[in-house]
Amino acid sequence: MARLQGKVALITGGAGGLGSATARRFIEEGCQVAIADINDEAGEKVSGELGEACAFVHNDHLDNDSNTAAVAFAVDTFGGLDILLNNAGAPYTGRIETADDEAVQRAFDLNLLGPFRMTKAAIAVLRARAKETGKTTSILYTASGQAVNAKPNISAYTAAKHGVRGLMRSVALELAPDNIRVNCVCPVATDTPLFRAMTEELGGSFEGAVSQFEQTVPLGRLARPVDTANAFLFLASDEAEMVTGVALPVDGGVSAY
Repeated sequence: MARLQGKVALITGGAGGLGSATARRFIEEGCQVAIADINDEAGEKVSGELGEACAFVHNDHLDNDSNTAAVAFAVDTFGGLDILLNNAGAPYTGRIETADDEAVQRAFDLNLLGPFRMTKAAIAVLRARAKETGKTTSILYTASGQAVNAKPNISAYTAAKHGVRGLMRSVALELAPDNIRVNCVCPVATDTPLFRAMTEELGGSFEGAVSQFEQTVPLGRLARPVDTANAFLFLASDEAEMVTGVALPVDGGVSAY
């Protein structure tokens, strides 16, 4: 049987590299997926590629009304909500001494405040679904290797992703009595548009960045989006019904140092 058969997921940033890869894996395992994204053109494209089990809804996860509408869209379209994946975010690079306050605030907002607000919008529906089905429902976050370790020159991004990990741990304890599990995945550098954008901001080539990062990964390669998607698949499935409050590294062994 498909591992997510009968489940419904809402994925923010669903038109991006990790979001679309995870939507595809979820659908392959029997899930119906609402992808939420601020980029309408990309969202419609991904939704069209993934077929009838996928639908797109415009979403700005910094806007509470937009979040409420996205949750309602998933319920109205597919009949419920079992899984929320807070995946939307944005890169930020730069030395702390030259950091622009407005840009830093936006990095905090997009990577931490948005997931906080979307989580808040989905709790009541996830609680009701858990009660209805007698199974756990799931809140997931895309954190980062920067939620576990740290590198220089991306301090605002690192601080925000550490915040995501802290948010996950606290919410996991808060919602455990409601049978809602809460976890995050912490991927190493992954070949996505987000990673390519970060390498460009740092002034290097993508190929050079790949070579540099591969030397720091014990398994010797950059991660693929499907690596993170498979981790989310496990955490969203009933196989992980006793797993909550976990920050799962998908980093080729980096966090073992």
